[in-house]
Amino acid sequence: MFSLNAFLISTGLVAIAEIGDKTQLLALLLTLKFRRPWPILWGMLGATLANHAGAGAVGHYLEGVLLDIAGPELLRWGLAAGFALMAVWALIPDKIEEEEDGVGRWRMGAFFTTLVCFFLVEMGDKTQIATVALAARFPELLSVVLGTTFGMVLANAPVIFFGNKLAAKIPLKYVRWSAAACFAVLAIGTVLI
Repeated sequence: MFSLNAFLISTGLVAIAEIGDKTQLLALLLTLKFRRPWPILWGMLGATLANHAGAGAVGHYLEGVLLDIAGPELLRWGLAAGFALMAVWALIPDKIEEEEDGVGRWRMGAFFTTLVCFFLVEMGDKTQIATVALAARFPELLSVVLGTTFGMVLANAPVIFFGNKLAAKIPLKYVRWSAAACFAVLAIGTVLI
C-alpha cells in the first residue's frame, strides 16, 4: 500500500536533512572529478535505493518487535526520542572523512565509483537512521523508502548538475536549523498523535 503522507514526510525530511551532508560533499567531489552528471546521478540513485530499502526493512521489523515487547505507548515515546536526537544531529555539520578523499582510485568509472561510494558513505548516516525511524513510524514501507530516496535525489541532483556554483550560494547554517526543526516537529507530532 502506498501512502502519500508517508512519502511526502519522508521526502521533505531527508531532502532538508541532506543539504550540507557528507553525501552532498561527495556528490560535489564526484562531479568535479568525473564531470559526467548522469552516471553520477544513476549511481547515487541505485546506492540510495539499496541502502534505504535495507534501512527501511530494519525499521519496519523493529517496529513490529518493539511493539510486541514494549507496547504502543513506549514505542511512540522511543520514536519521539529518536526524532529528537535526529534534530540535534542535524545541527552538526558533516565533513568528508580522510579515507573518502581517494574516490575514483580504482578506475571504476563514474557510475560504479558513485554507486560504491554513496552506498558506503550512507551507512550509519543520519538519513539512513532517519529511514529506519520513519519506517518504524509509518507502516507503508514502500512509501518511506521511495520518499527518502527521492529526498536524496532532490538534495543531491542540483549539486551534481550545478556543482560548486550552487554550493557557494546555500546558507548551510539555516538549512541545518530547518532540518533540526523538521525532526523536532516530527518528534512532537509522534507524541501528540
